[in-house]
Amino acid sequence: MSNLYFWFFALLGALLPYWSLYLQGRGFSYLEIATLMATIQITKVVAPSLWGWLGDRSGQRVRLVRLGAVVGAISFAGVFIEPEFFGLMLVMLVFTFFWNAILPLYEVITLRGLGSDKARYGRVRLWGSVGFIAAVAVVGTLLDFIPVASLPWLVMPVFLGIVVSSFMIPSEQGQVRERSGGESLRGILANPAVIGFFLMNFLLQVSHGAYYTFFSIHLEQYGYSSVSIGLLWSLGVLAEVVLFVAMHGLFARYSYRQIALAALALTLVRWVLIAEATQWLVVLLFAQLLHAASYGALHALSVQYIHGYFGKGHHGQGQALYSGLTFGAGGALGAWMSGFLVEGFNTDVAFWGSAMATLVALWVTWRWLRPPPSQDSSG
Repeated sequence: MSNLYFWFFALLGALLPYWSLYLQGRGFSYLEIATLMATIQITKVVAPSLWGWLGDRSGQRVRLVRLGAVVGAISFAGVFIEPEFFGLMLVMLVFTFFWNAILPLYEVITLRGLGSDKARYGRVRLWGSVGFIAAVAVVGTLLDFIPVASLPWLVMPVFLGIVVSSFMIPSEQGQVRERSGGESLRGILANPAVIGFFLMNFLLQVSHGAYYTFFSIHLEQYGYSSVSIGLLWSLGVLAEVVLFVAMHGLFARYSYRQIALAALALTLVRWVLIAEATQWLVVLLFAQLLHAASYGALHALSVQYIHGYFGKGHHGQGQALYSGLTFGAGGALGAWMSGFLVEGFNTDVAFWGSAMATLVALWVTWRWLRPPPSQDSSG
C-alpha cells in the first residue's frame, strides 16, 4: 500500500525544490517561472474531478492509476527537447493532467483497503514523506556536482518507479459507486461547514504558492547551496513524517476545529519567519519544522474530514474536489500571485503575501469550520 506513495512523492521531491532553479537556469523570468510552476497545480482543478468521477462510475480505480502513471511518464519525456515557454507549458499541462489523476484515486483505494482501521492512514501515508526526503537528498547532492540542466534526467527514473509500483497494486473487483441512500453531492456541498472547509484549504494553498515556487530561489539568494536547500526541504518533510505518526493521538485528544486553528496559527508564524529571518539558520530550521503544521496536520485532518462528510457514495468526488479546489486552484493562484510579487518586489514580500492569505484562512476556519458527522461536535 505504501509503495506508490513513496514513488509519487519522490517525484515531488525531485521536482518542487529544484524545478524553479532549472527554469531559472533556462533563462525564464520570475513571472514565467511562476506561471510554469502554476501548471503543476492548475490541472488539479479539472483532472482529479474527472478521474474521480470515472473511478466512482466504473469502479476501475487501479486501472486509471496505471493509465495516469504510464501516460504521465511518456508525456514528461517532452521536456528533453527543451521547448520554449509555451511548448514547455504544454508539456507540463499534459503530463500533470495524467499524473494528478494518481493521488486522489489512490487515496480512495488506500482508505477502502484500511477498512475500519482508518486511523492507520497516517502511518501508511508517511512513506510518501520518506520518498520525498530521499529524492530531495539524492537530487540535491547530485546537483552540487552536475549542472541543474540535467534535472530531467534525474526525474525520469522516479517516473519509472511510479509506473512499476502502479502495476503492483492488486486489481479491484470493479465495484461502482453506490447510488442508493445517503445525501446527494449537491446537498453535501451546500453545507456551510463544507464550504468553510474548502475555503480554508483554498486559502492555505494560496499561502503555499510562494513556498513551492520561490523557496529554493529565495534560499539561493541568501547564499544557501543546493545541498543546504535540499536539506531544508527535507527537514520540513521529516517533521511532517513525525506528525503523521502522532496524528492518531491528536485526533483522540482534540477536535477537528482545534487542530485546524492551531495548525493555521503556526503556518502564519512560519511564513513571517521565512520572510524576515532567512539569514538566521536556527530560525529557518524552526520555520521548516512548522511544515508539520502547515501541511502534515491539515492534510491528515482533511482526508478524514472528506471521509466523514462525503461517505462511501461520493468519496472519490469529494477527494477530487479537495485536490482540485485547494491544491489545484489555490496552489496555482498562489504561485501566480507570488510571481507578480517577486517580479515587482522580492521573495520576502511574496512570503508576507503568504502570511496575509493564512490570516484570512484563520478567520474563515474560526467562523465556519465544524466537525464532520463521524466526530463528536464538541470543541
